[in-house]
Parts: sequence; structure tokens; C-alpha cells
Amino acid sequence: MTRRSGILLHVTSLPSRFGIGDLGPEAYRFADSLHRAGQRIWQILPLAPTDTLTGNSPYSSSSAFAGNSLLISPEKLVEEGFLKRSDLTGAPRFPQGRVDYRLVAAFKEKILSEAWQRFSACGGSIRTDYEAFCRNEGHWLEEYSLFRALKALFGGKTWTRWPREFHDRRIRALGPHVEEVALLMGEQKFRQYLFFRQWRALKDYCNGFGVSVMGDLPCYVHHDSADVWGNPSLFKLDEKGNPSFVSGVPPDYFSRTGQLWGNPVYDWGALRKSRYAWWVSRVRHNLKLFDLVRIDHFRGLVAYWEVPAKNRTAARGKWVPAPAGDFFHAITKKVPQSALVAEDLGFITPDVRSILDRYGFPGMRVLLFAFDSGGGSQHHAPHSYVKRDYAYTGTHDNNTVRGWFEKEAGREEKERLFAYLGYRVRPERVHEAMIRLAMMSVAETSVIPMQDVLGLGSEARMNVPGGKGSYWRWRLLPGQIDRRLEQWLLEMTGTYGRVKGIGYRV
Repeated sequence: MTRRSGILLHVTSLPSRFGIGDLGPEAYRFADSLHRAGQRIWQILPLAPTDTLTGNSPYSSSSAFAGNSLLISPEKLVEEGFLKRSDLTGAPRFPQGRVDYRLVAAFKEKILSEAWQRFSACGGSIRTDYEAFCRNEGHWLEEYSLFRALKALFGGKTWTRWPREFHDRRIRALGPHVEEVALLMGEQKFRQYLFFRQWRALKDYCNGFGVSVMGDLPCYVHHDSADVWGNPSLFKLDEKGNPSFVSGVPPDYFSRTGQLWGNPVYDWGALRKSRYAWWVSRVRHNLKLFDLVRIDHFRGLVAYWEVPAKNRTAARGKWVPAPAGDFFHAITKKVPQSALVAEDLGFITPDVRSILDRYGFPGMRVLLFAFDSGGGSQHHAPHSYVKRDYAYTGTHDNNTVRGWFEKEAGREEKERLFAYLGYRVRPERVHEAMIRLAMMSVAETSVIPMQDVLGLGSEARMNVPGGKGSYWRWRLLPGQIDRRLEQWLLEMTGTYGRVKGIGYRV
């Protein structure tokens, strides 16, 4: 593999006229910008459906397979004939720079319902294409659309609060609701069709420039999801369907009491009996959508922090081993292991390193962890990297480089940074120094969050793990990425040999 670099920017963070980044014109402009700046990877966060009830986190979704209909581009719907331009004239005035999820959801619900009504009267090739999509994706689409239809039928309640026959998936009980549920399912399938149609067109456009798209696969799934409702035997649940144990991590850099994520943990014995069929299907599905896939919380697939569901914090849990060798043997028989990247941050033990080495999975090195006094700092310092590593300034869970320097780093951490650089640096230039460290490292791949390329402060932070507040809302402003910035990034990338042999337009 040749040296390369890329940018981390979630789709929701793109500018757009309609309150949230989407798969429309600004996504294509961003792909153009990546190409001009010599970048070969666009890394994003999960594209799964989000909900205001779970804080709009893409890591707490109603499906591990479905796409987020909030990302469907209204402009593309007009281009494709699913909407008229007049359907968009009543759009509210959305704030710039932040996502107002409630306002966006209400608007998208309206226009997607209108598109469905118009499509329902259509025939011809578009109907044939839709039906082919439903057949090809039926292995997850039927279950997901039924789950969403029943959620609507029962007023949005968690599936464990549905009538017992639906809770237990005895669908014959639908009786008088059959027609209503069928219509609701049809609309959900149509929205997924629109999402995947637009996504694949955007990915093809990126690939045409030599830009690979890197997706993100959460280790766990949300309890109130089609996945747990449809496959309860694969999770540690009680007789009522509620989690017996939940996921998290022990006290760490981000939290003194650990992070209590609340997702149900897997029943690895049940997964093993099927040769991990659900997981294999999930990974293969993601590799149809992306060129590369980062496995979030990779260590949870080797040994995981299991917390009794009644506990209020993650502090009193225990490590439980997973059958990692057998699991990854089954996975890599079905998918190319070169397309998988491990998020190996946090408490990493020799058994995790052994699996990484056995399968050659690249891991992540994060510069914001390199200058503290902890025992793991040397691991994240550039002189310790190896070629297969992915070098980052920070991730979506970190503060920005400038925010870290101004708000979090103490005097000792700053002095360690200065000593490592060999010079002192001002807050407004610290992001440039850190990007240079990542770019010059031996790691064959470097990925920089867009906020760090722009040198933004804490106001641009995407998320705080385990934190309570309003996250996942940051967005670029129109025109914030200009040709001068692209040229600077191109020159930086070229200086450290990450665009050699690649054509680009300036």
C-alpha cells in the first residue's frame, strides 16, 4: 500500500440548504475538494438511522443495516423526479453551523411522505428498480420495515412494551392491521431505496476520483432496534426481552466512572452456533457500502466490559472474553481482511494485540493521547508507529486539537508537546503542528478531522463520550473550505509523500 491521507467528516456536518448535511450537491463539492487537496480517503461515521430520543447518536440506531433517511437530499429527489421544486419552497429557515434535528426531522418527514405518494402512482423502470432493491436487500429490509411499521402502530413504544404477540414476533396477530402495516412497510422500504440509491451514486463519484470511502461499524447495537427484536437469542436478555447485562467501558480518559453505553451484550455461544451468520451478514453489507470499514470498540470483540443492567454506572462491571480467534476466522473467510480497520483505543491488553497481529488489522494512533502522563502515551507518539497504523490528530470523540490545547492540556502536557516538536507553538497554529506530525509519521495512512484542518476550537467538537448534552450537531459553513485551504493541505500531503503518483486538479 502506498502512503495516503484523508479527512474525517461526517455527512451530517456538510453544509446544505435543509438544516443537515446530506447526499446532495455539497457532498459532491466536498468530494471535489478532497480530490483537489490530494486526499484519498473520506472517513465518515455510521450512516444508520438516528433518533432524538437517543441523542441523535449514529451509534444508537434502530438498525445495523438501514440508512438514515434524514440524509436523503431534497435536491436529488427533485432531479430524479420524486418531488417537484415547488415541494421545497415551504422549507423552514434552518440554523447554519448546527443541526436542529427536530426541525430537520419534521421537514424531511413531510417531503419524504410527498415523494412516497408520488411514487405510489408510478410504474415503469423506476418501479422495477425499486422492486429489485427490495428483493436484493430483503435479508434485512423486511425485518426493519416491519419493525418500523409496528413502532408506528404502537405509538413509538419500545418493542418490549408492545402486545405480547408482536413482542414475540407472532405476526399472524396483525389481523385487521394488515393493510395499514403493509402501507407503512412500503413507505419505509421506499425511503431505504432512496437513501441507498443516492448513497451509491455519491460513492461511485468519489471512487471515480480515486477517493475511498471509509465507513464505521459500531461494535454494539441499540436495544430498541430491529436487530435485537428480530434476533433476541443473539443477546443476553431476560424473559421480558430486556437486557440482563449491558455494554460499556471501565473508568478511563473520558470518564472517572466509566462509560455506561446501555447496549445489550452478545450471547457469543448462540452466535458461534450459527458460525456468526448475523455478524458476517452485517460486515458484508457494510463492505458493499464502503471501501474500508472501521470497527468501533474493536476490543469488545476480544473481551468486553459487562455491566449488570441494574447498575447506574459502568464502574462495577467485569471483563468477559469473546471467542475472538474463531470469530475473526469466520469473518475473514467471507470478507477481505485488508478492508477492516480496528479502533483499538482505550484499555488494550496483549490478547487484543495478538488478534491485531494475527490478522494484520491496522490500528489507530491518536496524537492527542501522545503527550499526557499516562502509560499509553508512548504508544501514540509518532516515533512508535508502524506502517500499517492509521495516524490521527484526534477522533470524533475527542476535543479538537485547538480545543484540547486551550481547554484541556495542562502545563506539563504542553511542555511535552513543545519538547517533541522542538519549538513552542501558539494556540492558533497548534493544529498545523499536529497535522504535520501525523503526515510525516511512518504510518502509511493519516486521517485528519475536518475541524483540525480548519484549526477550530472546542465549539466544533462533535461528541463527548458518556457526556450529557447536545452533540452530533456541528456543521461546516458554506465556503469554509476554500482553494487556499485545499492548496495548503495538498502541499502538506505532497511534502510527506502521500500523493505520489496520483493525479489531481488544482
